[in-house]
Amino acid sequence: MSELRKRQGSGKFNDTGPQNALPRNNDSVLPSVLPGLGCSSLVILISLAAFAAWFLSPEKIASLSHSYAICSSSGARVYTVDHVVPNVQCLVVDGSLILDTGSLEDVMARWVAGGRLRSSLQIHYLDKSSIVVPGLSDSHAHILEYGANRQLPLGSGKTIEDTTALVRQYILDNNLNDSSKIIEGWGWDHTSWPGEEWPTSDALEMDPIIRGRPVILQSKDGHALWISKKALELSSPWPSEIEGGVIMKDSFGNPSGVLLDNAQDLVKRPVPTEQDLLKRFNITVNDALSYGLTSIHDAGFNPISLEFFKRSTEHPCVRIYGMRYFEENGPYWGNLSKPIINAGNGRLNARSVKIFADGALRSGGAALNEPYCDNPHTKGFMRLDPEVLIDVIPKYLRDGWQVNVHAIGDYANGVVLDTFETALKDVNVTALRPRLEHAQILTKTDMERVGKLGVIASIQPTHAISDMWFAEDRLGSERVKRLYAFRSLLDHGSRLAIGSDFPVEDMNPLAGFYAAITRLSPAGQSPSGPSGWFPEQRLTRMEALRGMTIDAAYASFTEDNLGSLVPGKRADYVVLSQDIMTVPVDQILSTKVQATVIDGRLAFGQV
Repeated sequence: MSELRKRQGSGKFNDTGPQNALPRNNDSVLPSVLPGLGCSSLVILISLAAFAAWFLSPEKIASLSHSYAICSSSGARVYTVDHVVPNVQCLVVDGSLILDTGSLEDVMARWVAGGRLRSSLQIHYLDKSSIVVPGLSDSHAHILEYGANRQLPLGSGKTIEDTTALVRQYILDNNLNDSSKIIEGWGWDHTSWPGEEWPTSDALEMDPIIRGRPVILQSKDGHALWISKKALELSSPWPSEIEGGVIMKDSFGNPSGVLLDNAQDLVKRPVPTEQDLLKRFNITVNDALSYGLTSIHDAGFNPISLEFFKRSTEHPCVRIYGMRYFEENGPYWGNLSKPIINAGNGRLNARSVKIFADGALRSGGAALNEPYCDNPHTKGFMRLDPEVLIDVIPKYLRDGWQVNVHAIGDYANGVVLDTFETALKDVNVTALRPRLEHAQILTKTDMERVGKLGVIASIQPTHAISDMWFAEDRLGSERVKRLYAFRSLLDHGSRLAIGSDFPVEDMNPLAGFYAAITRLSPAGQSPSGPSGWFPEQRLTRMEALRGMTIDAAYASFTEDNLGSLVPGKRADYVVLSQDIMTVPVDQILSTKVQATVIDGRLAFGQV
């Protein structure tokens, strides 16, 4: 974006300057690295190096002033996500807050009427094609796990052999001569391999570089581990079975190297150091800001996450809504612990508990009412006994905690909704805001209940376009119609909070936006053809945008301060290179984030 000259005088402001000119030396732009100075020592080092390169460059860049306006040169290209005034020409920021919105003429008149000089308002003009939207939220993600995944990503492996080769190359590239060091990776997906064959520890032993090493590899969906023989040995002895999980066995009845859901907890894994956590956090934050994410709901995979976030509130980089992990065998803490509200200047909130009801569809652990079509011997399984849900959900709600329950299968969703329905009688649902995390397959009756009860459906549209290739084999031609039925949920009155579940899926929120409105792969394909997979379940663009802005804010109790661009709210916004609300759908994924702004200050890019 290029900043036009500040115009003096009493006349109207004519948009006559060049819109795509290169920045001049006095243009107001900031490198993306500067806001990271407070995040950590690692980011400081990176930032200092980047700052030095910037400072020595021919073009020095001035900072944003305390008060400034972002305006489109023509038309109203600021999407406020406000029902009253959905589009405006200008957004005026004062410090960390939105001061005003409207046409340039109107906001300038109000600025001067407040006793301020016309010249004191710094004005920045968008590029001709650019737009502004509220800061984007991811309503279901795993922050530290994403950073860990980036260290040894396995998603590109299209066979067991391919994936094993990635582990081998990681060992060689990092000169890991100590064969006792545990190797951890993330992202293998057996549903993308020929025959959807589950891997085994024997497959890892076939590689001489890997043989004898402890290797622990997390599946794409986070619901399965593939481990080596040495890792099996280090975690022995193994029980014959475990409630809420599966220990896969070979023909001799011995663990084969794959563990599902609760069985993963049996594996002895190294406790990450503070340096490990910091590295993972920084990787995630840097990527998140580059994608326009200003808020992330961390879905509590590991209890160490929230403890780390609490220690990091002095210099937070993004807004985090943390979910406390529910430990079935631990003591009840809902009446002993207090929610975290607006710590770190509003950057950290943790007022919910995350509970797992069942497993995942991809690994066959989602709890269904009827057997799987491709494995009629099972209906999946519950990770918790329904009696546990019936016991703890009302307690947490009573003690003022939002309850967010992972529920994928129609049986699991039904059990959770039964419990919510009982617990929510004669209470203020708006004060509690219970959530179904995923809400992937529901009966028609339960879709209606979600809306009637005021339960939030926390959905991930990119899951739909990942699972559409195998979903009908799992569920059959009729039952699959109730999978990822976003339109049906919305039409029955449910509020949708949209996320990605990264690192399970692409972090880029525009990937979720695209999937929600097209139900197509990034290549424009689906099992149903170019019209999309069950196209009747598509969302409109505005519905999708609301799901990752104002409705995501509602799901985290922050809608009074975040989620839309209206005066009085925090100045969190994103500048996009083109109008995702109007461009052809096949161009949406080419959109670039030009700037990410949190509390009125640049966190990424330039304006």
